[in-house]
Amino acid sequence: MTYDLYIGDRTFSSWSLRGWLMLEKFDLPYRSHMIGLYGGTMAQDMAPLAPAELVPALKLPDGEVIGETLAMAETLAERHPDTSMWPAAPSARARARWLCAAMVSGFSALRGECPMQLQHVNTGLPVSDALAKDLARLEQLWDHAAPASDGNGPWLFGSYSLADAFYAPVCARIIGYDLPVSEQARRYCDTTINDPAFKAWRAEGLKTTYAPFPYDMGVETRAWPTN
Repeated sequence: MTYDLYIGDRTFSSWSLRGWLMLEKFDLPYRSHMIGLYGGTMAQDMAPLAPAELVPALKLPDGEVIGETLAMAETLAERHPDTSMWPAAPSARARARWLCAAMVSGFSALRGECPMQLQHVNTGLPVSDALAKDLARLEQLWDHAAPASDGNGPWLFGSYSLADAFYAPVCARIIGYDLPVSEQARRYCDTTINDPAFKAWRAEGLKTTYAPFPYDMGVETRAWPTN
């Protein structure tokens, strides 16, 4: 039983990162296929996956195509109940689903002002009122996860769950734009970007170069942090 995952450019596609982590972190068998998100072939590449129009898209072993990361998450968790993709405790599981839905539907300022890029750290980016509000809301939701945690691990609910896959691109934005967050939130972001799966995703993305770079923010940059 092998899944086919269709993704965009790893350095920039935040949604693709979420989908990939669902499979990679829970050791599910898959093949990844690159869609020409920045190469101009996206519509052509996605045509066989209709009605899916965006990455990521997941093709099940029986040929069924699933779009949208929330649907992918629930489908995979349903098909693999022994993988603990959601937290075990009912209260934690409910909060994790809530956090994932909030990620998909919110944080428009963070998305718009800080598009995900994994090449370097932008420094000195002005923080708008809307962006500051998104960051405050983000920390409120992350704090809400802690009381329902299944343990004392470094992830939102103790052990790694789908909620961490959904928030990995947010952590990448916080690091990639040196955004002002609490020490606790920064530690969680550091845990995320130093996880072996995330580092493998980023390393693969850096094999592709872009000229010009799609997201030149007009600010100073420094090297991406590495351990």
